[in-house]
Amino acid sequence: VQLVESGGGLVQSGGSLRLSCAASGFTFGLYDMSWVRQAPGKGLECGSQITTIGTTYYQDSMKGRFTISRANAKNTLYLQLRSLKAENTAIDYCAKGSDRGQGNQVTVTS
Repeated sequence: VQLVESGGGLVQSGGSLRLSCAASGFTFGLYDMSWVRQAPGKGLECGSQITTIGTTYYQDSMKGRFTISRANAKNTLYLQLRSLKAENTAIDYCAKGSDRGQGNQVTVTS
């Protein structure tokens, strides 16, 4: 399993980012996928999840602002982040079960 995230960076409060995760080493379309995040000084938490048929789940604080999606033909997972706030600063990991990528830093400045 290999998961490679991209698209993070520094953004001002209120801004947007789109994270991508290129997956390989398994049949991507057969697995539920998620984005897991770790804020500074805190533990890992599942922010959003998408099933094989496209059903999505979000942590309450992310509903309405974050959108998880997938392109099975491209073996790619996405996370669109909108209306970002300083408290959204975190490392975001693409995850397949307990497997995670290297992480992608998202820093929101106020």
